[in-house]
Amino acid sequence: MDLRLRGLRRPRRIIAAVAAVVVLAGAGTWTAVASDDAPPVHHADRVLAVNGVRLDTSYFTSGDSGRRPAVLLGHGFGGTKDDVREQAEDLAADGYAVLTWSARGFGRSTGKIGLNDPKGEVADVSRLIDWLAKQPQVQLDKAGDPRVGLAGASYGGAISLLAAGHDTRVDAIAPAITYWNLGDALFPDGVFKKLWTGILFNTGGGCARFEPALCAMYERVAESGTPDAAARALLQERSPSAVGDRIKVPTLLLQGQTDSLFTLAQSDAAEKAIRANGAPVDVDWIAGGHDGGDLEASRVQARVTSWFDRYLKDDKGADTGPAFRITRTGGVDSTDGAALLRGASDDTYPGLTAGDRSIALTGREQSFANPPGASPPAVSALPGLGGGGLSQLSSLGVGVSLDFPGQFAAFTSAPLTTDLRVTGSPTATLHVKSTSEDAVLFGKVYDVGPDGRQQVLPSQLVAPVRIEGTKSGKDVTLTLPAIDHEVDKGHRLRLVLASTDLGYASPAAPATYTVSLKGDLEVPTAAAVSTAAAPLPSWVWWLPLAGAGLALALLVTGRRRTATPAPDPELAEVPLQITDLSKKYAGGDRYSVRDLSFRVEKGQVLGLLGPNGAGKTTTLRMLMGLIQPDGGEIRVFGHAIRPGAPVLSRVGAFVEGAGFLPHLSGRQNLELYWQATGRPAEDAHLDEALEIAGLGDALARAVRTYSQGMRQRLAIAQAMLGLPDLLILDEPTNGLDPPQIREMREVMIRYAAAGRTVIVSSHLLAEVEQTCTHLVVMDRGRLVQAGPVGVIVGSGDTLLVGTATPVEEPLAEKVAALPGVASAVPTDDGLLVRLDADGSAQHLVAELVRLDVPVQSVGPHRRLEDAFLTLIGGSA
Repeated sequence: MDLRLRGLRRPRRIIAAVAAVVVLAGAGTWTAVASDDAPPVHHADRVLAVNGVRLDTSYFTSGDSGRRPAVLLGHGFGGTKDDVREQAEDLAADGYAVLTWSARGFGRSTGKIGLNDPKGEVADVSRLIDWLAKQPQVQLDKAGDPRVGLAGASYGGAISLLAAGHDTRVDAIAPAITYWNLGDALFPDGVFKKLWTGILFNTGGGCARFEPALCAMYERVAESGTPDAAARALLQERSPSAVGDRIKVPTLLLQGQTDSLFTLAQSDAAEKAIRANGAPVDVDWIAGGHDGGDLEASRVQARVTSWFDRYLKDDKGADTGPAFRITRTGGVDSTDGAALLRGASDDTYPGLTAGDRSIALTGREQSFANPPGASPPAVSALPGLGGGGLSQLSSLGVGVSLDFPGQFAAFTSAPLTTDLRVTGSPTATLHVKSTSEDAVLFGKVYDVGPDGRQQVLPSQLVAPVRIEGTKSGKDVTLTLPAIDHEVDKGHRLRLVLASTDLGYASPAAPATYTVSLKGDLEVPTAAAVSTAAAPLPSWVWWLPLAGAGLALALLVTGRRRTATPAPDPELAEVPLQITDLSKKYAGGDRYSVRDLSFRVEKGQVLGLLGPNGAGKTTTLRMLMGLIQPDGGEIRVFGHAIRPGAPVLSRVGAFVEGAGFLPHLSGRQNLELYWQATGRPAEDAHLDEALEIAGLGDALARAVRTYSQGMRQRLAIAQAMLGLPDLLILDEPTNGLDPPQIREMREVMIRYAAAGRTVIVSSHLLAEVEQTCTHLVVMDRGRLVQAGPVGVIVGSGDTLLVGTATPVEEPLAEKVAALPGVASAVPTDDGLLVRLDADGSAQHLVAELVRLDVPVQSVGPHRRLEDAFLTLIGGSA
């Protein structure tokens, strides 16, 4: 069968290479990204006609005209090519030709979403490789065969694996937090993972945006609550496992520990299959995942680059890291509140069952109920909230879990006499009886503290299992989720079997389950995996000199520095002051933010503007304490911002998109979120936030019935809980129609009307002009201009020059080079000219006449769009 398929595919590939790949957008648009040290990165946007759809692409190169390996970067589900632009620029600066694209159905690309259909999205990648083979910058192994690697996370990670199985021209891959078998991921052991699957289809824009077969499958399974064989087969044929025997390229598998969507078992299956083909495979378990935590972006990106250096550039000196690496959390940094992460490694990948140790459990035979309608459900992970505040708790092993009395059985060990590191998948054998034909159980292992009350569910993971023929009783071996977790001496392990879980579909009919133990809990320890020894602190060697130096410093200065600057009483009423802020990501050569300074006052609605890559999101992340600056300072109401700083309780944020539990009402979602913060209910000011958001009676309805505009307003209401004095909104009008945008504008204005402050980052310039009172314009990490909207829009230093005929680019460049002129940008009506400190309108008119510019009028412009273009020199 494989040979017949290959024989059919070859002529179609030739036809597609000749006829299907054409540029629809002319020569595309070119921009250059400057860096202080590295050569500029050139960037071209093109829309390519591929296999009957249009794909929005970006192509990045830098340096000389020589040939270099190529990298294709895929984005996550629901995203676009813009999500991987920063990584693309970094790889281009490192000497790669990089192509990014928005997959079918996302961004500006057309077509139906096929969940990486071999005849759709996977075939598209082969056509993109055809296109790369024709580029003069790309190294070729032979005619039509470029040296090319693929990388991406989640949806983009799966396409990397699939492309390697379907196209022999792929030379190396680095997929992250993705799936090997999508059927196993969404229907584990025959149980429907309803919450994640619902989020998947909602994120894609609704069932109608998918291929009809996928839409029909989802509606059928969602209605019945039970996946059928046809549904599993449909997903499996779109899975890398379907071509696992054909993936024979060097593979770096990066999988998330905090991930109830694609668990560590997915990368384990991938490693076994690809290694069996004889290909090099390294495995890296990162701290975060789809449920939150630290995604270790800088470290992961550096390792991916090294992987490609070794296997695409043939740099045998490139350090690709150990065969197996795992990130472990070792407490909290007392200086900034961040989780301390350390790597552990082994020269070989241990799998999920290495070094099993038996832990005896006690507990009698127990009966418990599956309630009618499987409600109320137990709670483990909270899918969709990974991007919110809970993600910061996940990296510290803190989460939300709840089991209802009468709906579970529990078996507990004696207190451990030594510390125990669990690395892999524990297993347990049980005897299960049911009053129904089948039983659905959810297994999980808790770490129970000495007091017996404190329970931690590592990584918030459960293992669902459907057991058929249980009326007469049946033995079953349960494989629990793979974890890496340290259980302290004196703690106990508790195996829990629950009848329900919020994330999954349980039988609606009531039933009684009876469970008893048939053996010990087998716990993998992977003893060969060792944590890198921490170096001896420098004070061991240098204490005498350090003490003398400190004494001398105290004598000279008469004061000591503190780890956290003291509050500034003069700024106690100032919502935000940023001073000389700078940030350069690890491994990067250019600054994301550099020497940024501005101030925001009470009652202002401040618009943060700038083209992609200007540093807006990095600035907001530093403001929220999610990342630390390399230099400068952020003060909120006089307090210096550090991760976990108490003053952050006065800040509300909507930055990375809304995530809600679709089957709960709007009010229930907000109440659950506030409970997760651990703050008193009366501090939420829920009714006030809801009144400002203006959701009305919709609060009582399930979120799955909400329009996009209502979801956005619910997300804003969530950010408003506690009525923070400073509210930060990143692209709050994304995906909204004009009436919804107008409603969102009124929400922001109402919130600031009470003396609070709003910072909004948006690309909708006309909307910003109507909503905001003040603006901060950034470009390439630096401040371009700050001030009231009226001053920036109507400032005398920016003039609209009306002309009788359009101004050609060469003439505009001559105008831009005139003394006293900062920039000149052609428009449909003439020129937008920004004057510098030495310029004047009178001098400009004289020079325009000298250059034979057909001037008809000169005056201040009146549109924010015009001001924005002139401020950034048209580089947006």
